[in-house]
Amino acid sequence: MASVTKARVLEIARQCGFELAGIAAAAPAQDYARFQTWRAAGFAGEMSYLTDRRGDMRSDPTALLESAKTVLCVGKLYNTDRPYSTEVDLSGRGWISRYAWGEDYHTVVRERLEKVVEELRAAAGEPFEARVCVDTAPLLERTYARLAGLGWIGKNTCLINQGRGSWFFLGEALLSLDLEPDTPPPDRCGTCTRCIDACPTAALIPDDSGGHTLDARRCISYWTIEKHGPFPEDEQAGLGAHVFGCDICQEVCPWNRQAPVTDDPAFEARTFAPELETLSGITEEQFRERFRHSPVWRAKYAGFMRNVAAAKANDRRKSL
Repeated sequence: MASVTKARVLEIARQCGFELAGIAAAAPAQDYARFQTWRAAGFAGEMSYLTDRRGDMRSDPTALLESAKTVLCVGKLYNTDRPYSTEVDLSGRGWISRYAWGEDYHTVVRERLEKVVEELRAAAGEPFEARVCVDTAPLLERTYARLAGLGWIGKNTCLINQGRGSWFFLGEALLSLDLEPDTPPPDRCGTCTRCIDACPTAALIPDDSGGHTLDARRCISYWTIEKHGPFPEDEQAGLGAHVFGCDICQEVCPWNRQAPVTDDPAFEARTFAPELETLSGITEEQFRERFRHSPVWRAKYAGFMRNVAAAKANDRRKSL
């Protein structure tokens, strides 16, 4: 028997600042077969951490914590009241993905999950093993979040919560506590194809199961964050004003029409539609100072400046 109840675990998660929380069993998931098919098709592009042994580890959560019986899955809201990229005149401006406007979520989510585990240890009164994971851990995050009842995986491949939309960071705590898992919700995308139709690079493609999957090699987020080297000329125009990431497939989703906004100061909009001329003139030291504690840091200076140059070229082309 678990030394703390499931209700208490979920209560602690919410008290530590997570708007979504649920329980999944720490067992292999059927989605791993789809993941294998996806990466075998080459859809991961240059993301070797998805195709090498780190990708193989995603088959079973106990590869990360041998004693794990439960996956506590949480969601942290990051939406703000600023308009979407589809609602803004971006002439002369670049777009940084919404999730990167505030602090680095890896740090914020990890620290708060560690607080959850600390509170659980105090409540349990007896030892148990735990491991905190954010998206750098080899775990099928969206799969376990779905199994924990946090939402379904939409056609845009994002986790969508029926009442709150998809603007969430996900995190997990693997626990040796034995807790009853939640029930996955039904898929409520229906016949809607707005995300598919709106994607400027046609990155959401049909899969063999009759659904859709993401070909990362066509995705603006992949191009501006993960891809190395110059952009082929036929790709550059598809980037539009994007200098880091892309939000379009979430912005057009009907489930985000009434999405709540966060009041968490960690995710306030510090960087919103910056001027391309300003970005193009920053030095490496200025880049470090401005983005060192932001997700934008992942693109590195050379990659970010490549993105800015492409966005400026697209902006000039648009004005002709």
